Amino acid sequence: MKTALITGATSGIGRATARLMAKNHFRIILCGRREDRLAELQDEFSALTKVHTLNFDVRDRKDVEAAIASIPDDFANIDILINNAGNAHGLDPIENGDVDDWDAMIDINIKGLLYVSKEVIPGMVERRAGHIINIGSIAGKEVYPNGNVYAATKHAVDAINQGMRMDLNQYGIRVGAINPGMVNTEFSEVRFKGDTQRAENVYKGMEPLKAEDIADIILFVVTRPYHVNIADMLVLPTAQASATMVTRKI
Repeated sequence: MKTALITGATSGIGRATARLMAKNHFRIILCGRREDRLAELQDEFSALTKVHTLNFDVRDRKDVEAAIASIPDDFANIDILINNAGNAHGLDPIENGDVDDWDAMIDINIKGLLYVSKEVIPGMVERRAGHIINIGSIAGKEVYPNGNVYAATKHAVDAINQGMRMDLNQYGIRVGAINPGMVNTEFSEVRFKGDTQRAENVYKGMEPLKAEDIADIILFVVTRPYHVNIADMLVLPTAQASATMVTRKI
């Protein structure tokens, strides 16, 4: 039974991926900031597989170090790391951007990914095996108006993913990124700070991806024969052709 550690596991893509991997009998380490949701998911998944939860914020380096160090022995050999935790905050032109929003995106999307990876990679290097999946975004491939800093953080994820793949190649560690386009999760509600109407309008007149669609792809990627590494994948809803081109039926 392989062990998978999933950050941002309490909602959206992370939760859907954890649920699907539990159903497919992976041992799961669920990571998230919301302790109540972690407890609910542990109850749900424990009937399917072995589950361990870690309650921490990826932005806090000391918290990350302590959490990963606390993993019990039967979960300690992490075979799969899914760097899913990430958020968008605000959608403003650069001259009106909120510095707190910028800090939050840089801290979660870039530094948080690095902090968690830094704690997990040494075990993979020692075992000369492992698989890291970095969840990026179409914003890591294309910049769009008012996306400035968010796009910058996801371009950083793209660069880190490529650098990881090169640096860890000698150890036989698989590294790849999955870059979704429009996915209907809590993403837009967080971006618009709880404005549900504005969040709903993002997907008006089109069928976006669901979190379960990305979970299906993640399961496919991690179950390929070990000599196969899916290094970089862009996934869009059929209605979306680019970051800014979407066909809507209104």
